[in-house]
Amino acid sequence: MGASDWGKSVTDRTAAPDHLTGYADIVAAACTTGRRLNRDELDSRRAEGERAAEAGLPLRGLIRNHLAAAQTVQPVPSSPGGLLAVVEQAVDAFVEGYERAQQQAIRQEEAARREFVDDLLYGRSDLGRLAERAERFGLRLSQAHAVAVAAGPEPYGDGFRVARGIEAAVLARFPGRRILLATKEGRLICVAPGDQPDVLAFFAKQAYAATDGGKVAIGRSHPGAGGVVHSYEEALGALDLAERMGFEGPVLHAVDLLVYPVLTRDRQAMADLVETTLGPLRTARGGAQPLIDTLTAYFDSGCVATEAARRLSLSVRALTYRLERIRSLTGADPADPTNRYALQTAVIGARLLGWPTDAG
Repeated sequence: MGASDWGKSVTDRTAAPDHLTGYADIVAAACTTGRRLNRDELDSRRAEGERAAEAGLPLRGLIRNHLAAAQTVQPVPSSPGGLLAVVEQAVDAFVEGYERAQQQAIRQEEAARREFVDDLLYGRSDLGRLAERAERFGLRLSQAHAVAVAAGPEPYGDGFRVARGIEAAVLARFPGRRILLATKEGRLICVAPGDQPDVLAFFAKQAYAATDGGKVAIGRSHPGAGGVVHSYEEALGALDLAERMGFEGPVLHAVDLLVYPVLTRDRQAMADLVETTLGPLRTARGGAQPLIDTLTAYFDSGCVATEAARRLSLSVRALTYRLERIRSLTGADPADPTNRYALQTAVIGARLLGWPTDAG
């Protein structure tokens, strides 16, 4: 927009964009007296900057308009540099208001996103309203979704370098996909359509690499808004299970771990089994834990004594002695298929319940 577009008088503003209202008059008045802009004038420019940002106008074009409008103002001959100083003041105040409005909009968007994520993962909102809000954040809750949760050695929040890097990598790899990435309680969350397992697999790979060896759990796909909550809870449960059971794999799939919730569904029955089967191990020298670890390694190695001994950094003879001690205390032989199932189930239950540490 050239200077001729503004007319011969700075008071003729019929063709000026709304955000330039009063701008030329303010600059001309300051140049006439050789003064700087006062507080009210600067505040008016900041307010116009905020309004322009709220209207979504591009900043580059706005600054160009300001410079074009300044060409209509005649500087004082004795102070030709005064015009430039005043224009610099006015534009700086305008940009300050523009950036302030943008920052406020970003904060509001982040707050709305956090609120939506909370409502989505905890199922605390009306489903119809939640579905409407989900569209804004790229989800269609009429479809089935699965949730992946990544946990690292330290908590992660919105804006953290790790979270931003993973989000950028996933969105760049799958442009146009309906994916939601967020953080919750220090963990990284990815919600993706249930028929797109490649998205969650890629997220898991990126998260594992970025969190320096953290774990990622992927819940099963479930339909509707309630399905997102269900999948999220499955993923959290898998992470908790991995910690209790000492699973070493970087990626856990809830579908592969369904047997464990079944085992603990009747917690009291499992506690009774553990205490009845493994309780006598408390009387061993050093307590029950070393013998529980022995059984764990023995069963995890497929009941191969040499492999179990290697995992425990023991000699085969020492391992054999421990297994014999377990048999004599419990009356159950770990090498006997008849006794093995009850012992192994009790050992799994002990790990799930934190026995004997959390016993009683």
